[in-house]
Amino acid sequence: MLTVHHLNDSRSQRILWLLEELGTPYEMKRYQRDATTRLAPPELTAIHPLGKSPVITDGGTTIAESGAIVDYIIRKYGKGAMMPAPDSADYEAYNEWLHYSEGSAMLPLMLNLYVSRLKEAGAPLHPRIDSELANHLAYVDRALKDREFFIGPSLSGADIQMSFVGEMAKVFEKLAPYPNLAAWLTRMHARPAFQRSIEKGGAYRFAK
Repeated sequence: MLTVHHLNDSRSQRILWLLEELGTPYEMKRYQRDATTRLAPPELTAIHPLGKSPVITDGGTTIAESGAIVDYIIRKYGKGAMMPAPDSADYEAYNEWLHYSEGSAMLPLMLNLYVSRLKEAGAPLHPRIDSELANHLAYVDRALKDREFFIGPSLSGADIQMSFVGEMAKVFEKLAPYPNLAAWLTRMHARPAFQRSIEKGGAYRFAK
């Protein structure tokens, strides 16, 4: 059976959400962050050398990286759901959002997180970080104008992947200027499958 190695308050929450949307049976192994450092426990390195989450194991296959995991699960277990057909007009846009989430959008969000911890020492970096955040969040907001989902008429892996971007922006109180993104995130969090993923995965501070 497919196993999700789930770290609390992490990107692995969206993998649980995806599996709940698909109704795919899975096993979950829980890992808790260190209360002081917020780092993943060393036990995760036994699953993957980087010791990060999400990681899934499926038979003899081990996959890290959210985008790769979302792609694998949808291709293997989706039965044609949650992704456009590879020969369709929407597929390349879908694939771009799948990679954009971690490849571009998360960088200024993570920089904001780490530089904020430097307090006054990080102040000179904030104008550039804020500029990049505004650039990316405005781009995402425009893409969601008059749209319920990122691609097509129904939920796809692109929505799953982009959820963490919206959640981090909300935590940093950056969503107010971006009503399309904010409304989309509210809709995603209201989905029954997302709520089930929280019940199974445990408290998730990014969904508050």
